[in-house]
Amino acid sequence: MKNNKIRLILVLSTVLLLLFTGLNVFISYLKMKKTVEESIANQSLEAAKSIATEIDIETYQKFLNNPMKNEYYWELTNYLNDARKKLGALFVYTLEVDNPKISKVMIGGLPKELDEGYSIGEICTVPEAQVKRAYQGDTFVTGVIEDPNNGSYVSVGAPIKNEEGTVIGYLAIDIGVNTLNDIKGKVLKNNLFMLVFNGVFILVVIGSFLFLQRWYQKEVTKEVGYTEDTYQSELKTLITSISSIRHDFTNHIQVLHGLLQLGEVGQAQQYLSSLSKEVQAIESLKLNIDHPGLSILLQTKKLAAQNYSIDIDFTISHDSFDKIKTTDLIIILSNLIDNAIDAAIELPEAERKIMIDCQANDTKYVFKITNTGPEIIENEYIYKQGYSTKKAEQGKIRGQGLFIVKEVVNKYNGKISIDSSTELETTATVEIPLK
Repeated sequence: MKNNKIRLILVLSTVLLLLFTGLNVFISYLKMKKTVEESIANQSLEAAKSIATEIDIETYQKFLNNPMKNEYYWELTNYLNDARKKLGALFVYTLEVDNPKISKVMIGGLPKELDEGYSIGEICTVPEAQVKRAYQGDTFVTGVIEDPNNGSYVSVGAPIKNEEGTVIGYLAIDIGVNTLNDIKGKVLKNNLFMLVFNGVFILVVIGSFLFLQRWYQKEVTKEVGYTEDTYQSELKTLITSISSIRHDFTNHIQVLHGLLQLGEVGQAQQYLSSLSKEVQAIESLKLNIDHPGLSILLQTKKLAAQNYSIDIDFTISHDSFDKIKTTDLIIILSNLIDNAIDAAIELPEAERKIMIDCQANDTKYVFKITNTGPEIIENEYIYKQGYSTKKAEQGKIRGQGLFIVKEVVNKYNGKISIDSSTELETTATVEIPLK
């Protein structure tokens, strides 16, 4: 059920990311398209200003005094038609704006073969909003105008002023949508690589994210597996020890009860005196260690060792050991101490000893676990999974401890060594460099 939820989250995340990727590319396309349109309109507006400035004002004023297709009209028509050809525009013409709602075409700027069907003073298709701007003396730029006669186009206009600075008309330019589309197509084609690159880049980021997520999940699963195994093992040991103490405590109470019922007060006092020594032994389990996880682990291991009549001793630096993850520290020490306990119990009770030394300095952590027990010869197989020097037991998997410890130590670029002597003493040393 949990895996299905995780899979569903991953699928939804992927779909959303792909959706956002497509949306990002689409928005980039629209922005680029709008930028091209604005750029062309601004260029055309600058051209309109230039033509309006260069037009023969005296000739235009004479035409306005008698608006007919006379010599002044044809002189200006030729000028505007020449500008139209050079610009590649649909139309270049002049307007009369004498009210804020409609404008009239004065000189069409058309070649003679087309000019016959045109009349001076025709109502222009420039929208009212732009006519109002022109009426106020401003330049204007329209959106796309849908004209059933001349097709779709965008119009721009700039005022024509006389020598006194009075607006006497408007110079307008129509840019056909086909021209706009051709230019936009070229620009988009030139920028297609960037659009594709952006899309591919985002997909690579998504793929990397998913890959890293899966890798992280595997690492966490492995980490949790190690931690869970250690936790289960330590918990079982602790429960066993507590059960043993509870059982012994019940027996002690029954013995004391029986002695007191028999009136053997002296023997009861002697018995209590011996019990106080055991209580002191249990009290000695408390360790003054700065690292909480390490303190709990060593207390548990000390209790387990005492259950096997193993004399266990600790030398721990006053250090937080925070340069190594708590889970890794527990994995290293719990496995090495378990190996030490397994080795020590093979000797008679009087010879069972374990010494645990955890030291820290400016360059490294050093963990040493020394135990009495059979000699162990360090070789290339001792750290391999499944290899063990102990006797096989039914239902118990051997050869995992040193393999797991080696894996963790390698993660920190550390080293582990086993030194065993013929005097029945073995020392496992782990060094973790501090970076």
